[in-house]
Amino acid sequence: MPITKKKLLKHLSQQVYCHLAASPVNGVGVFAVRAIPKGVEPLRSLVDEKDISFTHKEIKALPKSVQQEIKKFCYYDEDHVLIPRIGLNAARMAVYLNHSKSPNVQYQKNGQLKTLRAIKKGEELLMDYDINFEEVHSFE
Repeated sequence: MPITKKKLLKHLSQQVYCHLAASPVNGVGVFAVRAIPKGVEPLRSLVDEKDISFTHKEIKALPKSVQQEIKKFCYYDEDHVLIPRIGLNAARMAVYLNHSKSPNVQYQKNGQLKTLRAIKKGEELLMDYDINFEEVHSFE
């Protein structure tokens, strides 16, 4: 279904919650530009953002520099690498979510990110990497 001017205006007025900014946690983070209620998908897009699954063999055929970007910004496990269908030239805000053991957002089983509690304007959105990616993360 095409995105109409009316649909885009509704999205802009009701569903744009975040922007990127310097983070006191680490580098760049995702911050609320207005109050976000509990249970909301704060980074929902108007376009289909489903990822496309690739094998590690397919990724290894790509230039090394592109492989490095995929490793930094895409989800991968033992068998597959998930690449956004929009490619890597368009940034997804979710890759800038920083880690916290007191998260205020979490990925759901359907792959959507939801707020765990109300988030104040100016507050950084944080997720627990250990829970969301089902492995323990250590930070140097």
